[in-house]
Amino acid sequence: MQTLAKGYKGMTVLVNINLDRFLTTATVIGSLYFAAYLILG
Repeated sequence: MQTLAKGYKGMTVLVNINLDRFLTTATVIGSLYFAAYLILG
């Protein structure tokens, strides 16, 4: 049971790290598209 709990906690940390990277990348790309829309629009 302890091994299962530790594995779940490790998986949660991994997902959170990857989610943070994805959201950061999406924010940067979205900001660039929005800036281009304002400049060229």
